[in-house]
Amino acid sequence: MTVRVELIGGPTALIELGGLRILTDPTFDPPGDHASGQRVLVKTTGPSRSPEEVGPVDLVLLSHDQHPDNLDDRGRAFVRDAPLTVSTTAAAERVEGEVRGLGPWTHLTVPRPDGSELRVHAVPAQHGPDGMEASSGPVLGFVLAGDGLPTVYVSGDNASLRVVEEVAENLGPIDIALLFAGAARTARLDAFLTLTADKAARAAALLGDAVIVPVHSEGWAHFTQGQDEVRAAFAAHGLTDRLRMLRPGESAELDESEGHL
Repeated sequence: MTVRVELIGGPTALIELGGLRILTDPTFDPPGDHASGQRVLVKTTGPSRSPEEVGPVDLVLLSHDQHPDNLDDRGRAFVRDAPLTVSTTAAAERVEGEVRGLGPWTHLTVPRPDGSELRVHAVPAQHGPDGMEASSGPVLGFVLAGDGLPTVYVSGDNASLRVVEEVAENLGPIDIALLFAGAARTARLDAFLTLTADKAARAAALLGDAVIVPVHSEGWAHFTQGQDEVRAAFAAHGLTDRLRMLRPGESAELDESEGHL
């Protein structure tokens, strides 16, 4: 079965899977400053499509709500109008809309147009090095699975290879993985908060034959690595054939010839 992935920008991607339209971490604001606690995060580029151009979706996957580079003002409006958003239990209490909170290693089901179901598994995500959970707040990744469907992993803001390995062991084999890269880093913390380019390539190795679509590697000033570094890292690890690098506005159709599909 063909899966279509379109990068809207930053962490925001549109996944068409099993007759459903699924959007990750909605960020639709134009470039500018965004307050995040005592910090200011600077958005450098806008989305490739507006919410109106994206159109209705069946499901939003929101890794977390506490940082504007994963949910900005127009993204919040999008979530408010969406039929269902799956996120952390904390986000379910704070974000307006039909938001269902899940804990790691739990799941819910979403009906598909053909009468079958899509299983939406919440999986751990570690937003920084060990011990960062208290300051970064709760974050999730997601695994999408169903009868006759490829299995899709959306990492969320995760910097831990151990987490990727746990996901592969518990819910693999993974066919397609959207890895949040970019090596996010802020002045307050001397640590990477998302995968570096090298770690993204090493994560790909942990995911078997999965096709890798990096996201969250452009559009914000606190991303210290970009798409060129991701390409170079995959080449250095001999994994270029597994990489499907998209620029905002580009899409890829992944079918039976790709990886496990």
